[in-house]
Amino acid sequence: MDNIQEGEKVADVVSDVKEAIHNLPDHERSTISTEGSDATTLVGSESTANAEETNGASYASVLKSHLDDEDQDMADTPLRRAQDDDDSYPELDDMTLDEIHLPPKPSANGGIRWAPWNVPLKRRLQTLVVLMHCMCIALTVSVFFALSANPLFWPLLLIYLLHCLSSKAATDGTLKYRSEWFRKSYLWHLFAGYFPAKLYKTHELPPTRKYIFGYHPHGIISHGAWAAFATDALGFSEKFPGITNSLLTLDSNFRIPLYREYILAAGVRSVSKESIVNILSKGGPNGEGMGRGVTIVIGGARESLEAQPGQLRLILKERKGFVKIAVRTGADLVPVLAFGENNLYDQLHPNEHPMVHKIQMFILKVWKFTLPFLHGRGIFNYDVGLMPYRRPLNIVVGAPIKVKQSNSVDQEEINRLHDLYVTELEKLWDRYKDEFAPDRKEEMQILP
Repeated sequence: MDNIQEGEKVADVVSDVKEAIHNLPDHERSTISTEGSDATTLVGSESTANAEETNGASYASVLKSHLDDEDQDMADTPLRRAQDDDDSYPELDDMTLDEIHLPPKPSANGGIRWAPWNVPLKRRLQTLVVLMHCMCIALTVSVFFALSANPLFWPLLLIYLLHCLSSKAATDGTLKYRSEWFRKSYLWHLFAGYFPAKLYKTHELPPTRKYIFGYHPHGIISHGAWAAFATDALGFSEKFPGITNSLLTLDSNFRIPLYREYILAAGVRSVSKESIVNILSKGGPNGEGMGRGVTIVIGGARESLEAQPGQLRLILKERKGFVKIAVRTGADLVPVLAFGENNLYDQLHPNEHPMVHKIQMFILKVWKFTLPFLHGRGIFNYDVGLMPYRRPLNIVVGAPIKVKQSNSVDQEEINRLHDLYVTELEKLWDRYKDEFAPDRKEEMQILP
């Protein structure tokens, strides 16, 4: 009975499409006659679904044309513009089950699930690279103090520390110390394959413009931002040829000995206003920053406290500083939405542990960083540890919002561009949420 009812529904749709085609002008009806001729085969057999999938886009375009002819007054309404804009985002190829690493099912007694001994070598290497990256600050600082314990290295360390204090590499916009060999290293392909992570391009970004990429959400450690924009493991240079992009981080990270060399080699630069303006005003074919781009994790440390699996709460409503810099430098705004970033760790929920959340907010207010109480998986188990979970990361680069350069800051223009940016981000979410976030617990929220 269910198949009969579905067949009747499909038949009704086909009938409506035929009627729409019949009411079109002759010159438009002739262009889709070959598509319409197959409509009668849509009911009754297994080939029904295949035919519907093949010609679905054609039928949609016919109905859209019919609606345009039927009511020209609707062509300029916000609803019509929203529909047209939604159509600009293409279908994206999701990851296959072979690419996604599925852990074993939880045991009946709730015990720890241990990784088997026969895990492929490649997956062991992926875990090792992610572990090294997560511990890179601790490792580099440990190496520095180990060297400091030996008087033979004191002269060299003194010279190095003076260099660190006087260096402007993080803010001068010259991108020196950036190593394309390091960014394209096979190590980062192992890093990206751990989750796995994938970068999606939805629109062309001409290298004759400059760009500010807004990355959302922050997550706990922003692993997706590192994989997509601090390395070339996801193919950024192939997807967006001619654009030199730099991931931005806190200026304090460049005061950590040895670690600063690690992030400078990856092309990471300071998120300070001076740094952004210099990057977007220097270099490129004409020396004015064309073909340059920066990636800013807009939500910052405050947003990391909102990172919960199945949720997407963005600290964005009052954050307009990046828009002001875009106007000053003439850089187009490009929203980037990372589906799965918040799923990489679990952390204490602020509603369930309000006292802990107050302490975190106090630390954030006073020292400008936060301490998320998190846990993930372990190196040899799936349940306990500080390693990120092996869960897919789908990073979607949205449509650019063109910005006109101006030395004067008009607050109305800033608000308009910010509203456009938020709207474009919401379109990204609505377009791909069912594909990349089918297990979400709630819809995306924009918070102050």
